Amino acid sequence: MAKLALAATSGKSCKILLGLRLLAFLATLSAAIVMGLNKETETFVVGKVGNTPIKATFTAKFDHTPAFVFFVVANAMVSFHNLLMIALQIFGGKMEFTGFRLLSVAILDMLNVTLISAGANAAAFMAEVGKNGNKHARWDKICDRFATYCDHGAGALIAAFAGVILMLIISAASISRLVQPNKSCSTTASPSVVP
Repeated sequence: MAKLALAATSGKSCKILLGLRLLAFLATLSAAIVMGLNKETETFVVGKVGNTPIKATFTAKFDHTPAFVFFVVANAMVSFHNLLMIALQIFGGKMEFTGFRLLSVAILDMLNVTLISAGANAAAFMAEVGKNGNKHARWDKICDRFATYCDHGAGALIAAFAGVILMLIISAASISRLVQPNKSCSTTASPSVVP
C-alpha cells in the first residue's frame, strides 16, 4: 500500500494522473456530445388505402428517453469536473493538495465515478430495450428502423464506459494520495524527492 501511495504522489505519477484526467475528460465529453446530437428521422409506410401507401415521418432523439437525458447530463458534469481538476493541476501553481483539499478531490472523484456509472448503466438498459425490445411489456425494438441512431448511441456508450474505467483509476489514485497528503501534485511545482 505504501508503494501505491508513493507512486500516487511522485512527479511522474502526477503527469500520469493528469493524462488520465485528460483522457477521462475527452471520453465523457465525446459521450455527451455524441448522445446529445443523436437524432435520426425516417419515413415509413404505416398503411395502405387501396394501392396508395400512407407514409408517416418519425424522429428518434435522445431527449425522448429520460435515461439518455440523464446520460448526457452525467457525462457533461463529469467532463466539467475533470476540466476543473486539470486546470487546478496545471494553473494551480504551488498549491498544496493537503488535508481538506485532498480529501475533497478524492470524494468528488468517487462521486463522479458513481454519477457516470449510473448514467452509463441507465443508458445501456434503454439501449438494450431499443435493440431487442421487450415482448412481455410489448415494447417494439427500434434499432431495426433507426440504425444510425442506435450506432451513434452505441458509440456514446463505449466512450462513457471508457470514462467509467478511467474515473475508477483516477479515484483509486486520489484515495491513495490520502495516505501521504503532504506531497504536491502540481505540474509547475518542483517534483519532490522521496527517500
